[in-house]
Amino acid sequence: MDREHEKMIPRCQETDIDAMHAIINDAASACEGVIPADRWQVPYMPMEELHQEIADGVEFWGDEEGGRLLGVMGIQKVRDVTLIRHAYVTTAHRDRGIGSRLLAHLRPMTDRPVLIGTWRDAHWAIRFYEKHGVRCLPREESSRLLRRYWSIPERQVETSIVLAEQDA
Repeated sequence: MDREHEKMIPRCQETDIDAMHAIINDAASACEGVIPADRWQVPYMPMEELHQEIADGVEFWGDEEGGRLLGVMGIQKVRDVTLIRHAYVTTAHRDRGIGSRLLAHLRPMTDRPVLIGTWRDAHWAIRFYEKHGVRCLPREESSRLLRRYWSIPERQVETSIVLAEQDA
């Protein structure tokens, strides 16, 4: 089963960029009205930003069915940690274990501490990660880590949280 499962989680290629962009923006619709209005935009992640994330070292992996991407998740090594970035599943394919499979595939790819950032009010995302053995860090520690390891605006630091593995 494990080998079969791995075939379903390929690293995304340049030819996947349009599908990745569509998945991210479809899935991000859950954030509208949840994240601060001044951080919301349409599209949520413009194509130029997606290209920049890849150029900055985010490696995207995708869960697919029949050759069609249904969800993506990124991993990025930054200094002495590994960040899980941009975890999105199409709205039509949520609650089918796609995010869980992606996270289970990415976590063993590093021997560094794993950090995950998300919006503080995205309670569904926080519950998802907690279900997979990570914990929310206190606000002060989250802010410090967001400033150290992410390149995000200060307003996003103020409204986000960091999760870490239980033993980190």
